[in-house]
Amino acid sequence: MVDPKLIDLVESVRAIPYGRPSDGTVEGMWRERRGTCSTKHLYLANALTEGFPDTEPQIIHRVYRIDRATAEVLFGDVIATSLPTSGIVDVHRYLRTRIEGRQISLDVTLPGEPWDGRTSMTLACGPGEDFAAGADPDSEKRKLENEHCDAILREPFITALSKAAQRSAEM
Repeated sequence: MVDPKLIDLVESVRAIPYGRPSDGTVEGMWRERRGTCSTKHLYLANALTEGFPDTEPQIIHRVYRIDRATAEVLFGDVIATSLPTSGIVDVHRYLRTRIEGRQISLDVTLPGEPWDGRTSMTLACGPGEDFAAGADPDSEKRKLENEHCDAILREPFITALSKAAQRSAEM
């Protein structure tokens, strides 16, 4: 049986509203009560390693393409219109963990159905190429972003996600 404290930990991080903390750190996430896929999953990986080492958390970066049609399905039309017609390449962070001997994916970026404690969560991105992070996940993610993303095209998408999450949190 999965420890209810594990489920509570995952859901408590997931409950943190999506949004960029001003300094992009876990400390900033806690101070400002908002986080991105990067800050939330970095914190969760460290908390799982400390409190639930048998879960063997591994930070994963996924390089994926998102177009307007996919964004509309995943996030709605307001966010979809933040993308150019041809779409963008983005890098998303999530975790792979072991639960009851099986490898599963955890994605606490955005709200969703409550996690059952046993199965993979739906990722907040589409299919793509996965890269296991090493000792410095933040610099590794920045490197992938520099290699694959157009920052000028990506920024309106990230901003739209943050604003939509902020509006949802205020309701």
